[in-house]
Formats: sequence, structure tokens, C-alpha cells
Amino acid sequence: MRSTKVVSISLPLETLAAAQLIAREEQRTMSELMREALRAYQRERREWDEIFALAAQKGREAGVRTEQDVVRIIRSERRKRTRAAAKGVVSGK
Repeated sequence: MRSTKVVSISLPLETLAAAQLIAREEQRTMSELMREALRAYQRERREWDEIFALAAQKGREAGVRTEQDVVRIIRSERRKRTRAAAKGVVSGK
């Protein structure tokens, strides 16, 4: 039994030409190129999922429940930095 399956995809002609050029330059088959593109997409998507999860966690920890909470926190931080700059204090953040 095969461990792969043949699929058909549609690409705009310009995208197809660019993919064929890359495959030729890298001496790969189109299948190899498409597999690598999908792996890269999956990797990037996982990374963004992790970023969003961390942001949600940090938001909960900071008491963020609405967009107004975000605006309030940003304004508060900007006021703190403005006061610190006026006093000549340099923040490492």
C-alpha cells in the first residue's frame, strides 16, 4: 500500500511559473517543493498559535477582558514612560 496520495491543485499561472523556477533552481520535483512549502506553513502556523496563546495568557494575568482594558493599560504605560523620561530615568524595557 502506498504511503502517499496524489492530489491535484490549481495555481494561478504566475504562481505556477514561480514554483517551477524555484524547483528547477533547487533541483527538486514539484512534489518536493509543495511538501516543503506545506511543512513551512504548518511550522509557521504552530508558532503563531503559540504566540497567540502566550498573549492570551499574559492578557488574563494583566486583567485584560475587553479592548478598553488594553487601551487603559497602554495609556497607563505611556504616562509612566513619559514621566520617567521627564525625570531623566532611562528604562531598560
